[in-house]
Amino acid sequence: MISHSHQTLLIQASIGLHAFAAGAVTMNPKWWPMALATLVADHAVITGSGLWPRSTWLGPNLRRLPDEAAARRQVALTIDDGPDPVVTPRVLDALDAHGLKATFFCLGIRVVEHAALAREIVKRGHAIENHSYIHRHDFSLLGPGGYEREVSTAQRVIADTVGSVPTFFRAPAGLRNVFLQAVLARHGLSLTSWTRRGFDAVRGDPDRVSRSLLSGLAAGDILLMHDGNAARTPAGEPVILEVLPRLADALREAKLAAVTLRGACAT
Repeated sequence: MISHSHQTLLIQASIGLHAFAAGAVTMNPKWWPMALATLVADHAVITGSGLWPRSTWLGPNLRRLPDEAAARRQVALTIDDGPDPVVTPRVLDALDAHGLKATFFCLGIRVVEHAALAREIVKRGHAIENHSYIHRHDFSLLGPGGYEREVSTAQRVIADTVGSVPTFFRAPAGLRNVFLQAVLARHGLSLTSWTRRGFDAVRGDPDRVSRSLLSGLAAGDILLMHDGNAARTPAGEPVILEVLPRLADALREAKLAAVTLRGACAT
């Protein structure tokens, strides 16, 4: 598990720059343009870091499995935005058919709406983790209070529904800002992104999705797919259902095992 107390060099540098700017203006008010330019540049870097889903500049971010899991030839299949009453049951059947275990990053509101399905996910040996309560499109613009509501509400309803407290969090679309890490730390959550994704929420072409996911597939990878908001093929099938058999074949060929994040990161 990654450390929750880690403070990045970027955050430390930002604090130092703010102190420097304030001191410079106090010493000589004519230096305010330089101080302002410094702070604008600093905030631009921080904002950009939050809009880069795999960035570690704002805090710990699990982008690959630990070395121990890679040595065991493990990968983590993560599935976002569900549970979906139409797609998720078929995904569960496909996972069972191919002997794959997955981590479902679920929305709290959908867990409430489809509680029996959420429990079925766990019953079948998969894990449910926190993907916020409603997947707000302005998630990267929230302040500490907004993050606390989104994270804690999802944390509570998932635990109450399936009897297991999430230990991993994925931000909606991977976007966030400097306030999120403190909230995650209070709830014992590790921010998690991915190693590779197929953009199967927007691409209706299983071939393109498969190439993105499987090209360079290696032990330790964290793969991202979607059961909620899944794109459809021209024939109307959820893309994930077309891709999962190809993924299973690729894993068998590479002698890799798909396990849950909890299983891979357990010490």
